[in-house]
Amino acid sequence: MASVTLKDVVKQMKLENLTPEIPIDHTEIKEPDVNRPAIQLYGFFEHFDPSRIQIIGFVEHSYMGQMTTEQKEENYSRFLSAGLPCVVFCRDFQPDEMFLELARKNNVPIFGTKRATSVFMAELIRWLNVKLAPCISVHGVLVDIYGVGVLITGESGIGKSEAALELIKRGHRLVSDDVVEIRKVSEVTLLGTAPDVTKHFIELRGIGIIDVKELFGVSSVRDITNIDLVIHLEEWDKNKVYNRVSLEDEYIEYLGNKVVCHNIPIRPGRNLAVICESAAANHRQKEMGYNATEELYKRVQKSLLNKKPETV
Repeated sequence: MASVTLKDVVKQMKLENLTPEIPIDHTEIKEPDVNRPAIQLYGFFEHFDPSRIQIIGFVEHSYMGQMTTEQKEENYSRFLSAGLPCVVFCRDFQPDEMFLELARKNNVPIFGTKRATSVFMAELIRWLNVKLAPCISVHGVLVDIYGVGVLITGESGIGKSEAALELIKRGHRLVSDDVVEIRKVSEVTLLGTAPDVTKHFIELRGIGIIDVKELFGVSSVRDITNIDLVIHLEEWDKNKVYNRVSLEDEYIEYLGNKVVCHNIPIRPGRNLAVICESAAANHRQKEMGYNATEELYKRVQKSLLNKKPETV
């Protein structure tokens, strides 16, 4: 099961550590959801999931200020002894001394942030969903073309990296070459990234490794993008019948999510970069509600209906 360390969460979200004496290096976060424990502070602990990061906002902090000493002793103790990974106070709120004392006793790290509760929660959940999402690695090249994440696949040596290099020179952005890590962050969204080791590098046979970021500038690379379209390159087979006009898209499945896939036959003289650009632009046009194939079909049908029968 995927996990991130609490130390990484603190670094990413820029949290202030209110209990620096409690170690956080080896605490793992495995749950992308968070919890606002207003009802737990009141004393109700049924269905409580202590594995989640706990967030204290305006409502929780206001109630904590109205609790009696007896209520604090009882409910703080039950809450902080449940095995929590950490507690974060938003809006620059500060925990009272009893809360801090019991947190230290139970080794629960306490953090603070100046950000509003809803904004902080949304950003934290989004980041955790990406980091903890199911992940697979595939062989291919991922490029951002006109804002469309295009995954180019095919046999080794067929020309994926060369096509990506040409696309970069035409103003598009590289995400990953050779190995693409695909994460499923929702039932409809797949995110693609590069492994840290190969990020921003492209391998070109006969030349070697080139650093795209250093060679073409920071505007030529991107760290992450949605995978919206797959272009599979294959050797031209003269005996194979290729689909030229189709009203139905073909799909490929990754981690249970379907992605539109175009199988492109390769033969000498075909400009792969232009083909990828056209496929991305056409996909974007379809997403906006216009389908050229359907438009052609309508025109042909209209032409046949309007054609007068020949007189004998």
